[in-house]
Amino acid sequence: MIDARRETPSSLRADMLVVLFLIGLDVAARLLPHTPNFMPLTASALFAGVIVSRRSLALAVPLVAMLVSDIALGFDDWRIALLDYAALTLPVAVGIYGRRFRLSRMLVPAALSCSLLFFAVSNFAVWVFGGLYSPDMAGLVKCYVLALPFLQYTVAGDLIWVAVLFGAATLVQRLANRSNAVTA
Repeated sequence: MIDARRETPSSLRADMLVVLFLIGLDVAARLLPHTPNFMPLTASALFAGVIVSRRSLALAVPLVAMLVSDIALGFDDWRIALLDYAALTLPVAVGIYGRRFRLSRMLVPAALSCSLLFFAVSNFAVWVFGGLYSPDMAGLVKCYVLALPFLQYTVAGDLIWVAVLFGAATLVQRLANRSNAVTA
């Protein structure tokens, strides 16, 4: 099972490689054609929170990925973007907290809660700052109802990308352990 590494000078190199890979994956996913909201951003932020030993580097994953891709795509209203960026740091915090628990028991609830949190925060920001909906309860409800079709892609994407990232990391770790056992 994957364990978060302790902070050591040698782990900085591995952390940097993981961070750069995740940022590259996230930027590519936002820039390339994709199903709306079916992206690895939340999953990679959760993965970084669990795997990357330095919290600041883990937090950099969603923030740098969003900034770089927003430079290429263009920025939304800064208030909406600010809340979206903040919402994407929550999976990092969940991952850091989740290190205390058995990975197999925490991943699905963590991914689902992060999906729902992002949905709630991002759509609330659109309601408050987007000017598309009336500034009353009916407008808020309409905003969330019209966003529901995108939630299915968010949840599916988060669950699939969590499986891909953590599954690949587990496979790499097992292969490395097997290789170390053979050479020992």
